[in-house]
Amino acid sequence: MDISQKLDILSRDAQYDLSCSCCTNDLSEHRKKNAAGDGWLYPVTVANGGRGIMLKTLMSNSCENDCKYCPLRSNQDFLRLGLGPDELARFFLEMCAKKDLIGLFLSSAVAGSADCTMDRLIATAQILRKKYQYKGYIHLKIIPGASKEAIDQALDCASAVSLNIETPGQRHFDRLCSSKSYQNDVIESLKYIASQTAKGQRHSKVKTSSQFIVGASDETDREIADYSWAMYQRLGMRRIYYSAYQKGLGDPSIPGERKPLVLEKGTLFPVKRVDDQAIRREHRLYQVDFLYRQYGFSASDIITSDGSLDLARDPKQVWADNHPEAFPVDIGKASKETLLKVPGIGPILARKILAARKSNFVISKDCLPARAQLYLA
Repeated sequence: MDISQKLDILSRDAQYDLSCSCCTNDLSEHRKKNAAGDGWLYPVTVANGGRGIMLKTLMSNSCENDCKYCPLRSNQDFLRLGLGPDELARFFLEMCAKKDLIGLFLSSAVAGSADCTMDRLIATAQILRKKYQYKGYIHLKIIPGASKEAIDQALDCASAVSLNIETPGQRHFDRLCSSKSYQNDVIESLKYIASQTAKGQRHSKVKTSSQFIVGASDETDREIADYSWAMYQRLGMRRIYYSAYQKGLGDPSIPGERKPLVLEKGTLFPVKRVDDQAIRREHRLYQVDFLYRQYGFSASDIITSDGSLDLARDPKQVWADNHPEAFPVDIGKASKETLLKVPGIGPILARKILAARKSNFVISKDCLPARAQLYLA
């Protein structure tokens, strides 16, 4: 195979990892090929809200681990292959010359050992940085079980790193994987990354992210929400992603069950493998995530029934409906924090309201979304 043929396969296998800048408002966007048909190029949203294209791929799809939620687990039967650091670095630069790429997202299945795999990922980044003087964005996946030395080397050459937590707690993790230690390989590594990227540390500018697999075990939405809150508060995580488990990959409760990965023509997403309820659950968790990061909500503000989020109402609406004492809100006096509790008012609109008040403009609630008017004095 030439490198393009390899990338067709390896980039398809990279689709399950969402822990980069891939958009989340349109689920189809990061699960389909772009219009040009290059499966390894992914649309992303950049910091200023604009769009860009990133090369996203695995270096190898040959894995030593037995994670039951993963289609690349060791007991699966499929074509296994890999790329070398030099050939991938050269190909990336050639693509940059042809297309306006904003960066590289580089991950890998565990080929050999965690540190052996990290060596290949780091070598690719170092070739780009040192040999070709590439100054752009590089996102490196940290392999669970990687040594502190390997993590340090990755932080030296990456713009962002991620290590997927996968499940909210060891019980769920042990149900899905027997070849990795949740505490030693995942949690301790996440803590170390946090210590090295904290404010004032050498690598404080390196962005960090993680991901939960939603629905592979019997975890509740409450468990995921609580873990996410703790990761933002204690680990300084920049972003957390949520990926609905694709049941077509096999039932994790059946040891050794194998399912072929059937792809719909023209897409990277398996055919009819994720039901509507799973996608809605994933969407609600993203809404909770935004309430944490942009609306000033905390874990105690998230209301669930029997541990589950309401699939019919967004979590902010649920909070408002359960706190009638907080309303109506006086639009002429309310703080930004109070305004952000009002359904229909987000960070942008809240800032506009505060700016108008500062300029002594009279604000009428009739000018605001109908949904918000119900909660305003």
